[in-house]
Amino acid sequence: MPLSKHLYPQKMKLRRMQAPSFWHRPSMTGRLLSPLSIFWHAGTMARRFFAAPPFVASVPVICVGNFTAGGAGKTPLVIDLARALCSSDQKPHLLTRGYGGSLRGPVLVDRQTHVASEVGDEPLLLAATAPTWVSHSRAQGARQATKNGASIILMDDGFQNPTIVKSLSIIAVDGGYGFGNGKVIPAGPLRENVKAGLRRCDAVIIIGDDCHNIERFVASECPVYRTKIVAFPESSNTDKRVIAFAGISRPSKFYETLSDLGYEVVGKFDFSDHHQFKEEEITKIYNCAQKLGATPITTEKDHARLPIEAQAKIKVIKIGIEWEDCDARESILKKVNENG
Repeated sequence: MPLSKHLYPQKMKLRRMQAPSFWHRPSMTGRLLSPLSIFWHAGTMARRFFAAPPFVASVPVICVGNFTAGGAGKTPLVIDLARALCSSDQKPHLLTRGYGGSLRGPVLVDRQTHVASEVGDEPLLLAATAPTWVSHSRAQGARQATKNGASIILMDDGFQNPTIVKSLSIIAVDGGYGFGNGKVIPAGPLRENVKAGLRRCDAVIIIGDDCHNIERFVASECPVYRTKIVAFPESSNTDKRVIAFAGISRPSKFYETLSDLGYEVVGKFDFSDHHQFKEEEITKIYNCAQKLGATPITTEKDHARLPIEAQAKIKVIKIGIEWEDCDARESILKKVNENG
């Protein structure tokens, strides 16, 4: 039974602005805005031209980035790579800007004392795997990581950041979204021209089904690897009737994942990326779920931003990365040594 205004008239009040719909597919709006993309491109080039010489860390730096604004599955991919590095006796430190948090850093994330409003939601997830630094300055964060024992630095985002030299650059691509309408901001979701970005990239990792022929488009420029999102066993139980809510760049991706996992999604609530949830918003969602005989469910990132007192009420779906080729991860990490 779908969520209805009769059962829940507050539905529309809970919705927040997401990425423009014309970013997803070719449209007249995108074509009309295309000339403005030159200003974004000019700003990017100026940033690179006037930037100070990039910082060269004393340890290898792996960057996991993307070409589009918003999420592409970078965080679960970083966690997966970090776990692999830990298993190979490396001491990875993770480095992120901490989007959505108030602290500029560099600061070492402490899951016991920090909250999402201070360091952002992603760093709290990353810190469960390896030491994680939040720093608006990637160079300063890398310095602190090496001073504190990092044998390798793994950056969550920062591919377009020119202030630090990368030993290995990996691009994550959401297979279901691809490169959107193929246009650069503001006409589309791209941070830069894809072909130009591929020249600085060592590997492309497609996450999910390749619905847009991404591999065919990029394979001539860069090695391509395939992965998919999987739910951890503890995320699955008998509570399959759910009210889902998410404050990520593309909530529809989360809802599709739930459906693929066998959940019956009877209500959906979209919030802006990195939305800071209020107690009254969660109360409304929880009450709605009770009316519909459903369990409220959200992503790990969103769960980290819930008020502490609300976290126990909300089910969280925990996800990971599964590689199509079981040797692919090791093959990618070997490139760090090859690149010197």
